[in-house]
Amino acid sequence: MKGSKPKTTTLALLQHRAGESPVDNVQHTLDAAKQAAQNGAQIICTQELFATEYFCQSEDHANFDLAEPIPGPTTGVFQKIAHDLDVVIIVSIFERRAAGLYHNSAAVIDAGGVLLGVYRKMHIPDDPLYYEKFYFTPGDSDPGFCAWNTKYGRIGVLICWDQWYPEAARLTALAGADILLYPTAIGWHPSEKADEGDAQHAGWQTIQRSHAIANGCFVAAVNRIGHEKPTDGDGLEFWGQSFVAAPSGEVIAEAGIDTEEILLTELNIAQVNEARTHWPFLRDRRIDAYERISRRFLD
Repeated sequence: MKGSKPKTTTLALLQHRAGESPVDNVQHTLDAAKQAAQNGAQIICTQELFATEYFCQSEDHANFDLAEPIPGPTTGVFQKIAHDLDVVIIVSIFERRAAGLYHNSAAVIDAGGVLLGVYRKMHIPDDPLYYEKFYFTPGDSDPGFCAWNTKYGRIGVLICWDQWYPEAARLTALAGADILLYPTAIGWHPSEKADEGDAQHAGWQTIQRSHAIANGCFVAAVNRIGHEKPTDGDGLEFWGQSFVAAPSGEVIAEAGIDTEEILLTELNIAQVNEARTHWPFLRDRRIDAYERISRRFLD
């Protein structure tokens, strides 16, 4: 898509709880998206897998019934909102691509309702209560990391565990993204929160602020809230605190730990060019010396 580059854009991150009913969760998110648009949002981003509780806390084949195709019923209702309200929406979906082939995906819908494309999560974790490798195939699109021209800016989308990888942020920025958007579901194990909770949250925010600095772009992470126990055990306490970082790394907007919020932030896109001009990291990259970065480890 061609077109003049907007000078500013208003971003909305939808932070909220997820309950047991997918129908209710989708409706709640639809209502929040409509409210965000009425409040002036132009780009709206959902939290990761908003339609359900975070089911990856167990390995259960029954959970595959929660998946749906793209395009499908959920993307369809959000395309209608994008059309009617002239907004861009990033919709996080448990995608059924084919029988036995599932992805943790994000549909990118332009203002006007056109489905521009799908990002499929590239880095898939397998940690206690984050058993995503049981459910999700890593993304295999070509290119895996890309950016889309929307009516309100050129954006890149990554998902949750992708947040920890500078390579993912770099490649998406090199594809031209001015804004990196991260739908997220991250929280504390209740037994660890007292001793390690502050450090875990600080690390999560710090690594993403560093992506903003290193790539001279905006970074936005939208997380869920609430204590979810879809299976036996202590469950997970999602820490919210969705935030937006400027190209300087400064946090310019942040939501609360346990509050449902529509986090609205106006982004001055000119700051991307300013940051990349004054901190010319892209200019000074030694691309001739990075060949070994594609190796697993330098033995």
